[in-house]
Amino acid sequence: MAVLDLQEQEQLDTLKAWWKDNGRWIVGFVLVVAVTMGGWRGWQYYQSKQTAEAATLYQHFVEQLASNDAKRVNDAAAAVMDKYAGTPYAARAALIAAQINEQGKEALRAKTQLQWVIEHAAEDGLKSVASLRMAAMLLDEKDYAGAMKLLTAKHPSSFDGLYLDMKGDVLSAQGKFAEARDAYKLAYDKFDVKSSYRNLVQMKLDSAGAAK
Repeated sequence: MAVLDLQEQEQLDTLKAWWKDNGRWIVGFVLVVAVTMGGWRGWQYYQSKQTAEAATLYQHFVEQLASNDAKRVNDAAAAVMDKYAGTPYAARAALIAAQINEQGKEALRAKTQLQWVIEHAAEDGLKSVASLRMAAMLLDEKDYAGAMKLLTAKHPSSFDGLYLDMKGDVLSAQGKFAEARDAYKLAYDKFDVKSSYRNLVQMKLDSAGAAK
């Protein structure tokens, strides 16, 4: 790995700074939207009275998102979680509310909601999204052991790239650049060749290589 020249290093540092402020939000938002839409597409498979009522309450929660009022959003999410914890809608409400609370600097509330998803969601995909979001928060708090514990837990293979990439971030933050590079390389190989995320992982690979 050749050492990056000054201009390339400046560009990489700029990208890394932008990613630290915005990247995880983008990934988190995309994941949340994906699982939320998946919930609506899956509605036809749930015909019980309880689930129908849960869907109605979830619709109310979705409507509160437009209010930009964190209290109303949290109250609506709590109603779904408390009354219909066993339905697919509860975990989705908790996940989205956590995203809003994280953005609003309500870290404790966000982590409580993410933990609820990890412990109660029936769908492995939702648990994985929550674990990734929680790991990102713990990384920001420099709780590297806590983040790595989440990232080494069992998860669907479709999430391997994201888990490995986050592992690389945790290792890099600890100055373990050789190990971070290994994680990034594995993550890189997991992403589709046309994925723009793959390009970002490549930049992280270059950075970890230059820092060794």
